[in-house]
Amino acid sequence: MSDAIAVHSLPRGAERRPRAPLDGVYAALDLGTNNCRMLVARPHGRGFRVIDAFSRITRLGEGLTASGALSAAAMGRTVDALAACAEKMVRRGVTRARHVATEACRQATNCDHFLSRVAAETGIEIEIITAEEEAGLALAGCAALLDRRLSDALVFDIGGGSTELMWVRVERGRPPRIEAFTSLPIGVVSLAEQRAGDLGGIAGYRRVLGEVTARFAPFEERCRLRRSIRAHSLQVLGTSGTVTTLGGVHLGLPRYERAAVDGLLMPFHAIHAVSRRLAAMDHAERAAQPCVGPERADLVVAGCVILEAICNLWPVGRLRVADRGLREGMLLGMMRADAFSPHALASAAE
Repeated sequence: MSDAIAVHSLPRGAERRPRAPLDGVYAALDLGTNNCRMLVARPHGRGFRVIDAFSRITRLGEGLTASGALSAAAMGRTVDALAACAEKMVRRGVTRARHVATEACRQATNCDHFLSRVAAETGIEIEIITAEEEAGLALAGCAALLDRRLSDALVFDIGGGSTELMWVRVERGRPPRIEAFTSLPIGVVSLAEQRAGDLGGIAGYRRVLGEVTARFAPFEERCRLRRSIRAHSLQVLGTSGTVTTLGGVHLGLPRYERAAVDGLLMPFHAIHAVSRRLAAMDHAERAAQPCVGPERADLVVAGCVILEAICNLWPVGRLRVADRGLREGMLLGMMRADAFSPHALASAAE
C-alpha cells in the first residue's frame, strides 16, 4: 500500500485558533484536457462565495494520444479562453490566484512552448501539477459531500485525458485521508478518439466497457474495497463532467442546474439506463439533450463507459454526484493558508 496523500485541510487544532478576517478576491483556474474552467470567489465564513465563473470547452488534448503534442489549433483555442480568464481576473480585482494544468500538459512534448506562449500572450503563469496533487485537491473540494457515517469512500474524477481513483478513509472529526490512489490514462477525450468506431454501437460499447473494467480491476485487487461493500461501509463519490451530465439527464432537466445536481444521490440502475440510452442515440440525438449539448455529444458515451466500469467493479448501488472539485480545493487551500499564516494570526490576535 502506498503512503497516504495529505489532503489540503485545516491543521489539527486549527478550529481553536483565532481566525483573521480575510479580505481579498481569489481565483482558481483549472486547465484540463477538455475544459478551461475558473472560479473567482471571496472568503465567506469557513468557505467562500463565488462571484464569477468561466467555463469553455477548448479540447486542448485533441489528437494528443496519436501525436504526443498539442496541436496549433488546440493551443490557439485555449490561449483565447485563457485571455478571457485574464480579463475577468483584472475586472474582478483578483488579489491571489492559482492556475494549474493537468493531464494534457503532463503528456505533451511541446508543453513548455505552450506555457511560454500563454504567459507571453495572457500574463497567466500556469503550473503543471502531478496526478497525486490533482487528486488531493479534487478531494478537498468535494469532501463536504462525504457521509461521515461510512468509514470508507471510493472517490473518482473522470477527466479528459485520465481518470483518478482514490480510496479515502473517512473519520469523524478529522479530514478525509487518501489511503491509496491511482491515475490511469483513460479519459473521455482519449477514449473517444481511440475507440470512436466501437463506441458507435451497443456491441462495441460492451466490448470497450469490458476492457476499461479490466484496466481498473488492479485497484480493487490492491485495496479490496469490496470488503467494505460487504460491511456496508463504502460510499462512492464522483466529481467530473460525466457524472454531472448524467445526473442532469437522469433528472430530465430542461437546462443544467448545479443546485439540482450537486449532491445528488443517483442509483446505479439509473446510471446504467441513462448510459445505454445515450449510447444508443446518434450524435444529433445526443446533441439535442439539454444537459449534453453539441460540445459533449461525441464525448459523453466514452464517459458513460468509464462510469459504468466503476459501477460494475464497486456495486455499492448509488453514487453521490459532486459538481465541485479541483477549483474548489484550490480556493479553500489558498484561503486557509492565508487565514493561518503567521501574519494573519498576528493580526487576529491584536
